Amino acid sequence: MSQQQRKPWIVGVSGASGTPFAASVLRGLLAAGESVDLVVSRASRLTLLDETGIAFRDAHWREDLAGWLARGADGKPHTFDVDVSGVRHWAAGDLAAGPSSGSYPAKGMLIVPASTACVAGVALGLSKDLLQRAASVTLKERRKLVVAVRETPLNGQTLRHMVTLDEAGAVVLPASPAFYAGATHIQDLVDFVAGRVLDAAGVPHQLYRRWEGELGGGSRG
Repeated sequence: MSQQQRKPWIVGVSGASGTPFAASVLRGLLAAGESVDLVVSRASRLTLLDETGIAFRDAHWREDLAGWLARGADGKPHTFDVDVSGVRHWAAGDLAAGPSSGSYPAKGMLIVPASTACVAGVALGLSKDLLQRAASVTLKERRKLVVAVRETPLNGQTLRHMVTLDEAGAVVLPASPAFYAGATHIQDLVDFVAGRVLDAAGVPHQLYRRWEGELGGGSRG
């Protein structure tokens, strides 16, 4: 696909715990044939290192991303086979990057996971890094913005910021897994949340068993 035809989803990864959610969303987008522009915040690199042992480096981002997406939620390497050729990476400090402008073509943005600091920054329009700036651009251009908040408990200030995002047109999606889909593994719970993010974005996937109105359907899967 040429750069003129390319219209990616921007995926922002902030510093909240929950990097497996981001990995599952990225795998789902790529499996659906979507192009991805990836922004990994400075704080999220510390979380990624802590949760997976992977150091995400700008100079070696493709290699590091491939290793990350190949890893299961249980930490086992080589669980997934993922082609990352559809991904373009932008450094979080690059405020002159494509996604910082409304004229840059994009379908929308998914922030997975979203820390409370990230939620506050986007709600207040701080644009302190490319992740927050791209989110602000997404809102002003009336594109889809999905914010997968990963924190508990939530205080009043964060709840007010979440209401602000909702009123601005974002989809506020807490990273809350459900159990009706018959989860038997940590990956199932992670994939449920990722699947709901993709549902909110309108991207088709097969990450979880959907509710079909039959009690006990998941347990018989």
